[in-house]
Amino acid sequence: QAQVVESGGGSVQPGESLTLSCAGSGGLNLDGYAVGWFRQAPGKEREGVSCLSSIDSVTYTANSVKGRFTMSRGNDKNIVYLQMNNLKPEDTAVYYCAADHGGDVVADYDDTVCSAAEFGSWGQGTQVIVSA
Repeated sequence: QAQVVESGGGSVQPGESLTLSCAGSGGLNLDGYAVGWFRQAPGKEREGVSCLSSIDSVTYTANSVKGRFTMSRGNDKNIVYLQMNNLKPEDTAVYYCAADHGGDVVADYDDTVCSAAEFGSWGQGTQVIVSA
């Protein structure tokens, strides 16, 4: 069964770092897919954190994490990372990875857009807790 799988969440203190990973499995390879990281905190709507285009040429980063979070695709193009530095309590959320064909999402060519509604394949999410 083709699916998106996230890993790397955990519980850290403010100021610390975490790296989340996202990979395709079961016949799904993220090489050539646009990929997005989204998060949802309790009682809040899901928000776009960062999106990366299918050929890694266009990147969206939310203002709330700009300068702290970096999204990248690994040497293994099936794996996409979200490097999160200087974590804050307000970063606490379930983080989801999503993917879709590059030609099917605006995020593939517009670095001002990272919309959850456009992505069709979603992981189960990984919890990130930032607390002193």
